[in-house]
This record gives sequence, C-alpha cells and structure tokens, in this order.
Amino acid sequence: MPDLFGREDDSAGVVFRDVILLLFSGVVVCVILILAHINPLAKESQAAVSQPGNVIVEITWPSDIDADVDLWVQGPGDIPVGYSNKGGLVFNLLRDDLGRRSDLSDINYENAYSRGVPAGEYTVNIHLYRDTAGVLPIPVTAIVSLKNTAADPARQILASKVALMREGEELTVFRFKLSDKSDLVPGSVSTLHRGLRTWQSKSS
Repeated sequence: MPDLFGREDDSAGVVFRDVILLLFSGVVVCVILILAHINPLAKESQAAVSQPGNVIVEITWPSDIDADVDLWVQGPGDIPVGYSNKGGLVFNLLRDDLGRRSDLSDINYENAYSRGVPAGEYTVNIHLYRDTAGVLPIPVTAIVSLKNTAADPARQILASKVALMREGEELTVFRFKLSDKSDLVPGSVSTLHRGLRTWQSKSS
C-alpha cells in the first residue's frame, strides 16, 4: 500500500535485510571466539616441540664417513639408554643415526634428551657399531647442554672431540655430576670408563 508520498511499503524487505545482517554478525562473532581459543593452543604446542628436554646430549661425526656411531647415556639411578633401549626414566634417545643407511639427510647426528634435571651422576658414551666406509679413526664431537626449565635457552656445559679407533669400541666421553640446583658440580667431570652398552648383559 503506498504511503502519503506515493512510495510502496518495503517493511518486508527491511525485516529480511535485518535478519540477514544479524545472522552474518553472529557468524563473525563465533569465528572470532573460536580463533581466540585455537591460537594459544597452537603456540603452546609449538613451544612444547621446540623445547623437548632439559639435559641435551648430542654427537656428530663427519657427513662424508658412512659409519654407524651410537650414543649411549645414563642418568642418575636410571638404566642406560641407546639404540637397543631408547627410553628410561630420565633419558630418551630421539635420533638413532645409521650413517647413510635409511638416511635422506647429509648429517651424521644422534641426540638424547632428559625429562627434568635429577641430581647425581650422568654418563655419556659413544660406540662404533659399524664402519661401512672402512675409514679409521672416526672423529666424534660430543656436546652436553642444559636448560633448567623449558622456557630457558640451552647453555652448553661440556664439549669434547674424541676418536673411535676400531669397530666395536665404546668410549666414555663424559662422566659428570649435577647438583640439586641443576649446576655442574666442580671437579666431577672425568672420562673414567663405564660400559653402558653391555650393562644389561652384565647385570642379568
């Protein structure tokens, strides 16, 4: 029905536009609320991935040498951790490098991370499992880093370069103690040999 000025009544169209606008606003509000909950979780998960451990032990050897060098570690009051036993109460072996076998990368690298920093003695060994290249000696660099909490940056506390002279050789690179305040105990670092790879067979 036309109004006083001869215009048609468009109340139905106005109501339709209002309903559409309200629905669109509701969708936008829901999306904003969902994003606010998703983003912090993504950030937390990324932080967890980038900060996986407290005591970090790493070994590397030349990428042009096709050899399988194994890292063995032992935390206070725990069992040795290496290729045949990848997890204990304190440490987990994260990367077991077989040299060029089943490896698409150019780096020879193994590492183990601890959960927490229990006080006591730690042992870091390396073992030449297989020398496919027939190149001896094989130089190996070992590094131990420490983070008191997941938010702290890793700080290097020990580093050494040693040589494996024969297949089957196992060397103790470090034995050291950490205090209950996660500090390296002065005078506790040594290379006194402690076999870890054969620990299970000796204890059984």
